[in-house]
Amino acid sequence: MILKGKIALVTGGSRGIGASIVECLAKNGANVALTYVSSPEKAEEVAQRCAAHGVVARAYQSNAAVHADAEQLIQQVVSDFGGLDVLVNNAGITKDNLILRMTEEQWDQVITTNLKSCFNLTKHAAKQMMRTRNGSIINISSVVGVFGNAGQSNYAASKAGMIGFTKSMAKELASRNIRCNALAPGFIETEMTHVLDEKTKESFMKAIPLGRLARPEEVAQAVLFLASDQSSYITGQVLSVCGGMNM
Repeated sequence: MILKGKIALVTGGSRGIGASIVECLAKNGANVALTYVSSPEKAEEVAQRCAAHGVVARAYQSNAAVHADAEQLIQQVVSDFGGLDVLVNNAGITKDNLILRMTEEQWDQVITTNLKSCFNLTKHAAKQMMRTRNGSIINISSVVGVFGNAGQSNYAASKAGMIGFTKSMAKELASRNIRCNALAPGFIETEMTHVLDEKTKESFMKAIPLGRLARPEEVAQAVLFLASDQSSYITGQVLSVCGGMNM
């Protein structure tokens, strides 16, 4: 129970990696808030599973890409829970296309959802964390943000931007005892990868030294480490959870 008494907020926590992160934090004692945009039933199911661990868990409908929504969300979470110790910026989408076919809308949607949301939530969460002079902010980037990928220029740009943002926040907030780190997951067993054809999956496997996709809970365990006091002297870092892909 290394997070006992801590209050954590996870965006995009109703499914996939986000849901695994929320449940992992709850299992380890954190009271958890999670956000969703259009899946209230799934979000409530996650909250109920978390509450079964004896913690407070609530789901909030909120679009982190909207600045006013992000501010209202932080205010509501602090009011409901009494504070905020951990922020996990996990919400993200993909709109893949080659650059000559990519529309302006596809570019803007990905940059806004993935990168601007990170700015919005961090800005308002940092105000609260500064008051208590304590906090851990964890941004879910991607290995694609480290080495790029054809057909994903918008996604790669958003995830690379998160890494630069993470390092900048680590330098800005360190004097207030607020840490900021990023995770760079590789290919994960989620709904997004289940729809891929076998040929595509085989090409992925060749690039992964460990020879398999990661389980969502393996990403969640890395978040748990960065959220806890076990990583109290770690900030401004990018932890790759990719089975060795980035070597």
